[in-house]
Amino acid sequence: MRRWGVAGSSTGRRAGTLGLMAAAAVVLAGCRQDMHNQPKFYPQRGSELYADGRSVRPQVANTVARNQLRRDAYFFTGFDGGKEGDGMPFPVTPAVIARGQERYNVYCTPCHSRVGNGAGMIVQRGYAAAGNFHTDRLRQAPLGHFYNVIANGYGAMPDYSSQLTPEERWAVVAYVRALQLSQNATEADVAQGSRLQPLDSIAEQEGFAPGFVYEWGLPGTADKGTPNGQDYVIPTTTSNGPNGGSPGATAERIPSRQEGQAAGAGSSEAGTVGPLTSPGPVQTTAGANTASGKQ
Repeated sequence: MRRWGVAGSSTGRRAGTLGLMAAAAVVLAGCRQDMHNQPKFYPQRGSELYADGRSVRPQVANTVARNQLRRDAYFFTGFDGGKEGDGMPFPVTPAVIARGQERYNVYCTPCHSRVGNGAGMIVQRGYAAAGNFHTDRLRQAPLGHFYNVIANGYGAMPDYSSQLTPEERWAVVAYVRALQLSQNATEADVAQGSRLQPLDSIAEQEGFAPGFVYEWGLPGTADKGTPNGQDYVIPTTTSNGPNGGSPGATAERIPSRQEGQAAGAGSSEAGTVGPLTSPGPVQTTAGANTASGKQ
């Protein structure tokens, strides 16, 4: 019986092999390492490209590098001699306070609230508890501490170096100090002939319901910041102890909102104000603003 072969079958196989080889060559051609092995300078290594043999080039004459003109270290860092300084790098004027208030209301109130008690709207909705500026620890903190926190962040708080210029950070610092004074003013802080009035009496004069002024407290919805859900605790600023505190040092406990309402409802103590009260400074009988320009 005669068998018929397929004409050109060996030729077809050779053509197919050549096609596969050509395709493989195209694919392999795209696997070059030029982007991985590109010529470049490595820091602190020599180079044969330049006559002096250095890869790092000297600064071009008559030019200024970025941030090179920051000669006032305290203005840009808040540190003086390696420690947080306590002073403003420029005079505090009503315009500075006004700018600080405006920037504070934009970036700080969501967490710290308008009055700086740490019970802002975000905290009330479950965010980590914010710092209460009216605690003894923060009232005694140097101004450089607040600048440092704004510039670099602290704990759950992110930094605001992109949102605020150095001048604006210091303006916010000045306004925070004014807020602290407004809620903790004494007779010595007001003009002669004026006197302080408890906020609950002011609220009554303005027609607010009894109990409108009450002790601040952390909202029950706020993140306590602890694994076991206990009250949020801020360690002391001293060192060599647990949580950064000195041996035997105590920490500040932020009371719950319910505790604050129970303890402070109708309180006549100056400086106790609820989240709904006006964020302005303590008023006097003469209507003087005890915070403006005061450091």
